Amino acid sequence: MNKKHLLKLNDYSKQEIIEILELAEQLKYETRHGIPHDRLRGKTLGMIFQKSSTRTRVSFEVGMYQLGGHALFLSSKDIQMGRGEPIKDTARVLSRYVDGIMIRTYSQKEVEELAYYSSVPVINGLTDDEHPCQVLADLLTIKEFKRKFEGLKVAFIGDGNNMANSLMVGCLKLGMNIAIATPEGFEPQAHIIDEVKEIEKESKGKLYLVNSPKEAATGADVLITDVWVSMGQEEEVKKRKAAFEGFQINRELMNLTNKDSLVLHCLPAHRGEEITEEILEEHEKEIFEEAENRLHVQKAVMVKLMAKS
Repeated sequence: MNKKHLLKLNDYSKQEIIEILELAEQLKYETRHGIPHDRLRGKTLGMIFQKSSTRTRVSFEVGMYQLGGHALFLSSKDIQMGRGEPIKDTARVLSRYVDGIMIRTYSQKEVEELAYYSSVPVINGLTDDEHPCQVLADLLTIKEFKRKFEGLKVAFIGDGNNMANSLMVGCLKLGMNIAIATPEGFEPQAHIIDEVKEIEKESKGKLYLVNSPKEAATGADVLITDVWVSMGQEEEVKKRKAAFEGFQINRELMNLTNKDSLVLHCLPAHRGEEITEEILEEHEKEIFEEAENRLHVQKAVMVKLMAKS
């Protein structure tokens, strides 16, 4: 793998994604067995947070510590970006201090501009368009529980947002079928679909875009959902709750899936909205394994990008 940044999952080939997952498995084994793996000793990761997070902050910070390095938490209140400094200036300054930058923000363009001007690796911790680290964790979890990718059907029930966008890419690249069920008017953006259609041409998997949760869930091996109202959409709460009524992972939907189907959720979960308490607790094993896997895939990404920088 010879990549400089992780900005979106489509920048990576099938083989490169597999390499990350294989390294993540190795690092997970070493972590659980107390085997030191300080592959980033003396390295520092700058973590820019325009959007707050539990899992992203803790997993990257702990990951750098376990790899022998150090992580710096930089909120928008702590750095000059929050006071109007151009991203390109922040990129060029931080590049002289740290060995890698992780950013969790709103605009994908901000991440791409940061990477353009940065001389160190940039990792996308989340934008409104992409969530590559989370989907890598989802893929690792599917591999652990299903032991394969090709031929599986994954169904995403919810908003055509960053999770849906990155899931389509990851699933198709690894040969899975992916069904995205959204309410009308909440489908993934047209330019994202065009990009994914190109991936589908080379994939053994198929993409299905539907407005029926039942259609998506029928015959699924994995059901995935996300909150109906993401950060920055607080003014749309009433509108979104009305639009997403019926787009809940519940017993009725689970009865349409294949035997031993998985349920995944990137968390935090709003029980009683996108998923019922009953289903979440029945599938807590894979959901919280998925949460742990953020740590391991991100460590793998950091090693791949920063060990050689």
